[in-house]
Formats: sequence, C-alpha cells, structure tokens
Amino acid sequence: MDPLTIGMLVILAVLVFFMFRNSRKRKAQQEELRSQIVPGAEIMTNFGLFGTLKSLDDVTKVAEVEVAPGTVVRVHSQTIAKVVTADDIDPNAPRSVEEAMAIANREAEERDRVKLNEDSAIPLAEPAYGERVTDEAKKPRRTTKKAGE
Repeated sequence: MDPLTIGMLVILAVLVFFMFRNSRKRKAQQEELRSQIVPGAEIMTNFGLFGTLKSLDDVTKVAEVEVAPGTVVRVHSQTIAKVVTADDIDPNAPRSVEEAMAIANREAEERDRVKLNEDSAIPLAEPAYGERVTDEAKKPRRTTKKAGE
C-alpha cells in the first residue's frame, strides 16, 4: 500500500471518530433537556416564544405553553429549544418597545450633551498634526548679535 492510501484511511478514521463522538454528545444534551422539561418549567421555543409549560403529551408530541395568564398555545414538543433559568434572563433588559425607545433616547441625549461639552472644551497644549502654532511662547526666539558685542 502506498503512503497516500494510508493517509486517506487515517483521515477517514479520524472523521468517523469525531462524527460518532459528536453524535453521543448531542444525544446526551437532548436527554438532559428532556429531563428538565417538566410541567411548570419556564421554556423557550425554537421560534422565540417564551412561556410556562403546562402539559406535555409524549404520545401525540403536543406541548401546551402558557405565554400570558389565561393564554395557552399548543406547539409540537420538539420545538422546545431550552429551559430558561435565572442566569439566562438579563434584569436590565427592557421589557417593552416603549421602554427600549426611552433608553435609546436617553443615551442619544447623553451623547449629544457630551459632544457639546467636547466642542467647547479648551484645546490641548500640543498642536494637532499640521496645525499652525500662533502662541508667542511656543515660537523659537531669534537672537541677533550687535556689532559691538
């Protein structure tokens, strides 16, 4: 057998190894998710719907999710992407579009206020590249010698 064939077989064996390893990891993650999915858990679906799991039917694969008080949505159980924990929720995130717009407006006003302060600030002592220096203190002084000295 030539070295090229041996190299190809080694590469094929490595690919098959990683394929089986990733498959086992994915199955373990799915089992962990399935063990966490119980009625009463806060969940998120694949399409971004958050809610509380009310019931799960393993035979028909239907999950009932309460998205608001009194509003129950029926989805396929495989659309449940993850169980939401307290670590996943950002307490500083805006809860509505209006709140997000108010935060954005406040930040824009703050940027404008800072920009106004920068425009009226005293310039630095060092001149910018290419800037002419008009201050007499920064110009070199010429000394002339008188004929008698």
